[in-house]
Amino acid sequence: MSMTDRKIVTLAIWVIFFNLAAQCYGTLGFGGLQHGFYNGKCRTSDVEDIVRRTVYSKFLTNRNIAPALLRMQFHDCFVNGCDASILLDGPNSEKTAPPNLSVRGYDVIDAAKTAVEKICPGIVSCADIIIMATRDVVSFSGGARYRIQTGRRDGLVSLAQNTLTLPPPSSSVTNAIRSFNLKGLTATDMIYLLGGHTIGIAHCSLFQDRLYNFKNTGKPDPTMELGLLTSLKSKCPQNATVDGTANLDQNPFSSRVVDKSFYSQIMMGRGLLKFDQDLASDRLSKSKVATIAGSSDFNARFGQAMVKMGAIQVLTGRQGQVRKSCRAVNKLTLTSLFH
Repeated sequence: MSMTDRKIVTLAIWVIFFNLAAQCYGTLGFGGLQHGFYNGKCRTSDVEDIVRRTVYSKFLTNRNIAPALLRMQFHDCFVNGCDASILLDGPNSEKTAPPNLSVRGYDVIDAAKTAVEKICPGIVSCADIIIMATRDVVSFSGGARYRIQTGRRDGLVSLAQNTLTLPPPSSSVTNAIRSFNLKGLTATDMIYLLGGHTIGIAHCSLFQDRLYNFKNTGKPDPTMELGLLTSLKSKCPQNATVDGTANLDQNPFSSRVVDKSFYSQIMMGRGLLKFDQDLASDRLSKSKVATIAGSSDFNARFGQAMVKMGAIQVLTGRQGQVRKSCRAVNKLTLTSLFH
């Protein structure tokens, strides 16, 4: 091997080591996220507008993509950071883990990726597309069009076992706050982010115990408002063979609108999920819930919390890669290590 070849191999090994170390320790590497990161990188095209128009066309035919993408961003960012690892296919990928079996919206991200690849291939990461698309569906659903930062790179690893960092639905408020703290988010951030339950649905199986056999008492949850209990029993019969659904926000006039209604509902005992109802009564969260319910700045504060969550353990600079397909890692070559 010539001296030149040895130098190339040595440098390649150093680059691989640096990238792996940066991913392990969450280092931001060569710079962080930026507003308008893609400005000028796609000739005269506006990357965020391309994504917005693609997502809007999907939203017009299926408004359920709004809660689906909110959930997708949360499930992606809480597992190894916001690196689009949830999008990767594979026999043991994050998609295959029980908490992610009901995650939807992959087709929306695929469509947005295809649209931007036609204009400027190899430039826009799947991780950024998740953040853009989620911001867009929030605004289409009546929420604020909050200003996002971009410049994320896509991760190389997706393992089902890594989803253990996701707080389970049975988590206490105390344990959930601890999980959010580990990701650099405060209790207040968590409470605002739970406002994502202002839209979307939950299956009967997730709350049926509250209707018929709460904590093995053979009785319903005494904290549930009687009118809601009666309504839910009709939607979720005890011996039903089909797993029905109900709106997370029980206000019939705003169950598809991003607003603060969710907080007012749980304060009245009309929370669908046990964890949601606990937010309104737990000493660590009830005062903030009451404040949000009576405030006029929910949309702005919700957007701020989404931006903060979108910065968890991001890969930037030369970390990770920009995938050609959101469903598969690019083949690594010596040339790709330097671009």
